[in-house]
Amino acid sequence: MFIFGAVIFSIFEHLPALDAMLASVSTITTIGLYVPNGGDFLTLNRTEATLLILMIIISVGAGASIVQSTVNSVVNGDMAKGEADKRLIAKLKHHVIIYGYTHMGRYVADKLEELGLDYVVISRNPAVYQELINKDIFAVIEHETQPIEALTAAGVDKASMIIVSHTDDSDNMLFILSARKLRPDVRIVTVVHDSNLVTMAKNAGADVIIPASVTVGHLLALSAVTKDIVGVVFSEKIGTREIAEFSIFKPSPLIGKGLGEITDLAIIIGIIRKEEVLHVFDPDFRLQEGDTLLVLGDPSKLQILEKEAEAT
Repeated sequence: MFIFGAVIFSIFEHLPALDAMLASVSTITTIGLYVPNGGDFLTLNRTEATLLILMIIISVGAGASIVQSTVNSVVNGDMAKGEADKRLIAKLKHHVIIYGYTHMGRYVADKLEELGLDYVVISRNPAVYQELINKDIFAVIEHETQPIEALTAAGVDKASMIIVSHTDDSDNMLFILSARKLRPDVRIVTVVHDSNLVTMAKNAGADVIIPASVTVGHLLALSAVTKDIVGVVFSEKIGTREIAEFSIFKPSPLIGKGLGEITDLAIIIGIIRKEEVLHVFDPDFRLQEGDTLLVLGDPSKLQILEKEAEAT
């Protein structure tokens, strides 16, 4: 390339061979045409011209080599870390596998981290996978919808639970089927975004199915009725039940009553008295002003309890 450039300069610029080579090297390496001595190119000492040619070629080559080495180090470093993580994942036991690291999967991962549980995230997005690796989170990438390979790499044979939280219901179904094939005994919890797919998810092998839209919609609707709802329980055996907390204000008719007198309205989970949670099962336990009730029950009956607690 340098020789070809030198020939071009020699023919069109009528330069001597050495000067043409210097012009070619400085131009091709993007340093720019060297014009010494106020623009008089031909007055440059021949030894200096030769030295400049060598310095330019060596400097540019060294720079390129440094860039190449840096890139290779980063890539090789990531690859090495990925391989190291695979070996560590293989040693995990009773961990949780999370499929999908969108807004819901991130929340699941954060809570598991908070609880001190080991987990491995499976993602189909290379950018998300790299993000997880950079955060020192155990991760496995699923290539071209091949969940069995991803599950195997995530240590499904030793996992205690699989949480399926991808945004695509069809991907979730395929993943549940694959997980159930590999581990008939593992507990699988999944979210479904289309409530019509609850039965399909159950048939695929999910143990617990949480319909996201129904859950959120249920909470929003109940929030319009009462301000005291703190959670919802979905159960095939008892149906949908709400968890609420009610503070007892004077002159509520609940003051002085025993727990046995209000069990027809709700199941008492606990009582908060003076910032302490009391797990009381004595039906004769008497309520006081300022107590906060933690209860589980039907929405319509909880509304009655709420009115009695706040009666004025």
